[in-house]
Amino acid sequence: MQHTISALVHNRPGVLADMADKFKGHDVNIRSISAGETEKPEITRIVISVDGQSEDVKAIRQAMSTMEVVISVDDMDRRDFVDRELALIKVAMDRESTTQLMQIFEVFRANVVGMGTETITVEMTGDEERVAAFVRMLAPFGIKSMCRTGMIALKRGDD
Repeated sequence: MQHTISALVHNRPGVLADMADKFKGHDVNIRSISAGETEKPEITRIVISVDGQSEDVKAIRQAMSTMEVVISVDDMDRRDFVDRELALIKVAMDRESTTQLMQIFEVFRANVVGMGTETITVEMTGDEERVAAFVRMLAPFGIKSMCRTGMIALKRGDD
């Protein structure tokens, strides 16, 4: 089962490694991990998307919450939240495929950020499912390389 954990932590060296270390010993796979400063430079938000059993994820969240650098840990799956991911994708391109690729880019609101003689590089943002659908649409053309940021997320509403 997929879970999304959001943690606010004090912005100090080693915090991300210490947080990731809490997953050792549990049969939980980290699918993506993103970290960045919040509106307060001394505080970092870490968003971790994981596959694992609810009991294991709960134990990991509890272990994280006992760390002195942790301000709060939240299981985003219990709340309505907005998530986004950025993907940079380099796709094979030839004269015959250019029009089709440009139509796909338009549908997904992807932006061309680089072009070579045989490839085109695009950036696309969206939720995880939308990025995955974009990747599936580009796969038949030949994805030469790809980099995804991993999920970032915030609760909806006034929380």
